[in-house]
Amino acid sequence: MKNMYSFISGFLVATLGGLIGLGGAEFRLPILVGFFSFATLNAVIINKVVSLAVVLFSLIFRSHTIGFEEILPHFFTIINILIGSLFGAYIGANYAMKIKQEFLNKIILVLLVVLAFSMLFGHNYLVAGNPLFENQILLFVSGVIAGVLIGIIAAVLGVAGGEFIIPTLILLLGMDPKLAGSVSLCISLPTMIMAFSRYSRSEQFKQIMSEKKFIIYMVVGSFVGTFVGSLLLSYVNSQYLTLLLGCILLISAWKVFKSKG
Repeated sequence: MKNMYSFISGFLVATLGGLIGLGGAEFRLPILVGFFSFATLNAVIINKVVSLAVVLFSLIFRSHTIGFEEILPHFFTIINILIGSLFGAYIGANYAMKIKQEFLNKIILVLLVVLAFSMLFGHNYLVAGNPLFENQILLFVSGVIAGVLIGIIAAVLGVAGGEFIIPTLILLLGMDPKLAGSVSLCISLPTMIMAFSRYSRSEQFKQIMSEKKFIIYMVVGSFVGTFVGSLLLSYVNSQYLTLLLGCILLISAWKVFKSKG
């Protein structure tokens, strides 16, 4: 029964995530901790594993809309952010494994609340324009710094980080929002692999290996959900859905991690 619930939750989160343009990891984390009762760090690692699979699915599905030939010209931008995000991901994963769970819960609570408010206020104001800085050196350094912060947050939460990468690409570099969504996946994937490689050497990772079946069911559910979400995209008003899910995330994050903090 637990595995069936794993499939269902993976499916629902990925479907909703696909509808609003997110991987859904921010919703998956409270479910893993609150409903399935995983220890916080174990839940973060499981979230990272599933998120890694979802990013791969999303990259494949989005390639039919925005091909890799459109992404390739932005190779330098990807490297720019990656320089920081890979370093940040290692730091974040390393830090998450060393601090006390109570403090980790407080950090996660704050980050999820920030994500909830970003969903409530939406990204509709983000439009393509000119890069924030004309000076290329300043622009490059800003990209690295932003990457470090994104990598740390993504590692601590076990998320892909698109919620932060996309606004960075639009505001800092003036990139088109749709293109930014695909470019962000190219940045997320190596960043997540870096955090995952650090987590894979921990005792907690050995513990969650006993939950292989649970993880596989959730990954399969996420695959189906990602596909269904892409099909429903044209039938659902994602703006109103984002507001609703922002409220749900805010309530669930507060309820789960406030009580454990």
